[in-house]
This record gives sequence, C-alpha cells and structure tokens, in this order.
Amino acid sequence: MLKYEEIINYIKNTINSKELKFPKRLPSIRYMQKLFQCSTGTVLKAYSKLEQAHIIYSVPKSGYYLVDNFHSLNSSNPSIIDFSALNPNLDIFPYKNFQHCLNKSIDLYKEKLFKYSDPRGLKSLISVLSKDIQRYQIFTKPDNIIITSSSQQALNILCAMPFPNEKSNILIEQPTYHGMVKYLELNNIPTLGINRDFNGINLDELEKLFKYGNVKFFYTIPRFHNPTGNSYSKFEKQEIIRLAEKYNVYIVEDDISADLDVNKKNDPMFSYDTSSKVIYLKSYSKVLMPGLRVAALILPSLLINKFLEYKKWTDMNSPILSQGALDIYIKNGMFDTHMKQLSSLYVSRINCLKAVLSQNDNTNLQYNIPSSGYFGCIHANGSLQYDKLISSLQRKNIKILDTSECFLKEYKCNNYFRITISEVTEKQIQKNIPIILDTINKFNIL
Repeated sequence: MLKYEEIINYIKNTINSKELKFPKRLPSIRYMQKLFQCSTGTVLKAYSKLEQAHIIYSVPKSGYYLVDNFHSLNSSNPSIIDFSALNPNLDIFPYKNFQHCLNKSIDLYKEKLFKYSDPRGLKSLISVLSKDIQRYQIFTKPDNIIITSSSQQALNILCAMPFPNEKSNILIEQPTYHGMVKYLELNNIPTLGINRDFNGINLDELEKLFKYGNVKFFYTIPRFHNPTGNSYSKFEKQEIIRLAEKYNVYIVEDDISADLDVNKKNDPMFSYDTSSKVIYLKSYSKVLMPGLRVAALILPSLLINKFLEYKKWTDMNSPILSQGALDIYIKNGMFDTHMKQLSSLYVSRINCLKAVLSQNDNTNLQYNIPSSGYFGCIHANGSLQYDKLISSLQRKNIKILDTSECFLKEYKCNNYFRITISEVTEKQIQKNIPIILDTINKFNIL
C-alpha cells in the first residue's frame, strides 16, 4: 500500500472509531508528516483525495476539517468488508472534475432540461461515443447508437420487444448477471439456459439450442463473465457469431468490463460480426457512478425503430443532464485519465487476490482470477450448507454475493463465490480471503 493510502485509511479509521467528529479539525500536515515519516507532498496528496471524496474540507490559513455528513455519505456499515458490490471505487473518483462537467452541462443544455428530447439520446454524446468506442475495435455509424437510462433499461426493452426473426425464447448463460435473471422471471418471459463455467460453454449444445430452441436472442457476457470471470477466446466468439448467422439468432453482448481490460487485443464479439446479428451494450455507471444512469446500445438497423418505439413509452428520453456531463467528461480527456487510474488500482487488487488464493492448496476449491476487471471467482466441489456459510461470514462482518440469484430456478447452484475487489483494499483482501476459504471448507459436505 502506498504511503498516502495509509494516511487516508488512518483518517477514515479515526473517523469511524468516533475519535474524530464534526466539526473536528484534522491533524496538521506537520504532525502527519512526522507520524508517517513521509514528505509534506504525500500528506497533501492524501488530504486532497479525502477532500475530493467530500470527507473533509479545507479552510484557508486554518487547516482541514471533517465534513459533517461523512457518516451518512458512507452509508454502508464501515466495519463491513464488502466483497459483493460492483460499485466504482470512491477513493479515486474526481468529484471536482465531474462536478465541473455537470455545471457545464446545465449551462449548455439548460433549454433541453425543460422539454422532451430525442429518445435516441443527446446528439453530441452519440457523436463523441462513436469515436471513443473505436478504441475497443467497435466501428459503427452514430445512427446505430442509442443512449439508455442504464444497461438494465436496455435489457428490459430488448426482452419485451419483438424481433425480426419472430422468435420468442431468450437464451442466457447459467449463471449470469442476476438483474437479467430477475427481470425474465418477474415478467414470465420464456427463457432457456446454457451452462457456462470456468471453461466457457459447450458449442455443440449451443448449436442445438439455436437450431431447435426458437431463440430470439442469446444474452452473453463474453469478457470477464459475471460471476465466473471467464472470457471467451477469439475462436469461441467467432463460432458463436457463425452459429447465430446460420440459425438467425441475435446476440446481446453485455460488455460491462470493456474499460478495465488491460489486454487491448481482446476484441469484443461485435468486432467480428459481419451479418448484423450482434447488439452491443456498454454501461458507464459501473466505472463512474451508479447514479449517472447512462449506457450506450448499438443496434442493427432492422431493430432501431421498434426499440425506439418501446423506449419512448418507457421514459420518453434519458436524462439530458447526465448525458451532457458524460459528453464533456469524455471530450476533455477526463474519462480516459480516470479509467487509467481505476484500471491500475483494480489490476493491483486482482493480483493481490490471485496471490492470496495461490497460497491455498485445498483441492476441493478451484479459482478463476482474470487479468483485470472487477472480480474473481471461487468454485467449491461438494454439497455446501450455503445459508449457514453466508450467515457465518456475516457474523464476521464479511459480505459476499449470493450467487444463487444468478441462476434460473431449474439451474440453481450454490457452489460459486464471486469475489469483487472494487470496495476492498489489498490489506482487507489479504486478511479476509483466508477467512472466506476456511468458512467454505467448514460448511462443505464432501
């Protein structure tokens, strides 16, 4: 851990232990310099990060003070070690930069804030995105890009609307993103499943489902699959697209982790599509902030009018203020800078997770830890007392995702454990992963 990060954790722990209360003045720069045996610049960097996170504020010629609502901002229990959430890391989020973009967005688009706008999205943002996504080897016309209020909204509309192939079933990987599973079950949408594990999927089984399953579209997460962490190879991506073209099946590619992939040669499925069968979905909420509610959807031309008809009567148009702020944020290079910092931080944590897991020699546990992204995954052989296991971890203030929610009812499985690294430090990973592994072993009936 870097020295300035140690100072940040020290201040946060002091606040959480109630030793430091509003409107308490923080320790002086000189005091912290001596305490941590570091330079003035290191202390200033730590205090600057805390100020950007709205935990402290500065008073000229007086010092730094605690913001009175820090504990309400830190809404979850600070003692909980959260390995479940995919929230973006708050410690390095450039609040001031994004606040500037929001203010600028109000100035630029104030007239549009008071009336309905194009359901396709803000034209300037679409123009910026059409160029920005080329870095992922995605080349498309701006007319094929639609802005939605989150990726979940895009998925909901795609599930509900009819497709040109006039088929009705939706095929999903098992397990997969729990929001997709929940929407399909709540709305009684006919759904099929195909097993996906650390080794991917069975392409022969996929062909049978495409051929006989009356599949409207196949929802897939090719890169850093949620929750297994598996990624499709180039061959697998090309084969899935070939089968989709052969059997007239659409593919919905959810590329949530595109911005965090350090392998620039890991091209999305969309880049291999020559038959207009791939629908590409990319969210900006998970790498910036959940409240942004902005996602980009690239649709084949045949689907656009029907999608817009459904979208119009879902929310008329996506929030202009958020779109305008993201437009400015990307255009000015701030997004690129932020993503380099976030990607570097997450790679460091992923490597730490990999190192800790490599020290465990239990043959009943398998791991899949990707090179980057949000999470790794553990698979346990045997029959687990899952409820008791989760309760035991909760009593130890450790929270993990209930991955049984990632399965359709007929595919339910309690053997997967997704370990998310966005809200935990390397020190917390080193201390708590062994506890998780011991707890899994304790409640495993072989």
